Amino acid sequence: MIAQLTGIVARKEANSVILDVNGVGYQVLVPITVLSALPDEGGKVTLITQLLLRDDKSGAIEMSLYGFNNVTELQAFKLLLSASGVGPKVALALLSTLDVPDLARALSTNDTRMLSRVPGVGPKLAQRLCLELGDKMAAFAFEQRAEQAAAGRQTAQENAAYEDVVEALVGLGYSRPDARRAADRVFASAADRANTGALVTAALTLLTSGR
Repeated sequence: MIAQLTGIVARKEANSVILDVNGVGYQVLVPITVLSALPDEGGKVTLITQLLLRDDKSGAIEMSLYGFNNVTELQAFKLLLSASGVGPKVALALLSTLDVPDLARALSTNDTRMLSRVPGVGPKLAQRLCLELGDKMAAFAFEQRAEQAAAGRQTAQENAAYEDVVEALVGLGYSRPDARRAADRVFASAADRANTGALVTAALTLLTSGR
């Protein structure tokens, strides 16, 4: 398994980069966001990678290498591939159009309009993505938020707001597990994670809509 590559940018293509690693050129397929952040030719870069194998029409094994700026992008890519009807091309298109926080927000809040703006993603696929990945992406985003909190990148005010949302929902008669799930999904998509009132309203909308 090729999990990481550090090499020199030999050339850039429409959706990939050729990395020279000790004289060997690796073609790495990347989202546009990764491509645009690459150094100029001759520059050194490290990409987190995923090797995928598939049978082509002739029955031969085709190997493709995909690259990302960080592990979070790679994990989001793998989550997208777990959805039915989503191949690497669509997954890259999603990550090219939406960064991971925006993607998590769209999926966890059933924002099919935003997802449908992505090339190759029609309304039906957008609905299926939300159905299959909404909870998974919300949980994924929450894990990222928890890691940030552990690393001191989340404020005490945001932590307090999260607990306040849970307690407010419990006070309104919802079970604690349901309250936490709703709070997790809301926090995964919230632009302002310290506005308790807005967060409670958004969580109630999720719970009353049955999503």
